[in-house]
Amino acid sequence: MSETLEPQTFRVTRADLIRYAGASGDFNPIHWSDRAAVDLGLPSVIAHGMFTMALVGRAVTAYAGAAHAVVEYSVRFARPVPVPDTDEGTEVVVTGQVRDTTPDGNTKIVLTATCNGEKVLSMAQAIIRKR
Repeated sequence: MSETLEPQTFRVTRADLIRYAGASGDFNPIHWSDRAAVDLGLPSVIAHGMFTMALVGRAVTAYAGAAHAVVEYSVRFARPVPVPDTDEGTEVVVTGQVRDTTPDGNTKIVLTATCNGEKVLSMAQAIIRKR
């Protein structure tokens, strides 16, 4: 199979991180304080890993047509997503390649998420219920 997911670009700003912190309860200062992030050796404030995973999940759901069509979804975090303190923030670009059909007829998709040209997730994949 050679079907691909259309690339989807998600803009991430510091305001998004604040909203996500409120919704998730994750107020770790590396997600809002440059000082705290740099003190821990990070380049700057970084996006929550689960927020990044959720953005990729949105791309998978859009491809699948409905949330209930996503049978399985997994990732490993490879690199943080630094979010500059600008109105523009940063971008996470999601692409995917249909790789296989499972024995029960579902579709396996290998996913790629990048920020500033660097892969931020590894071993990212989803299984979509057969259409």
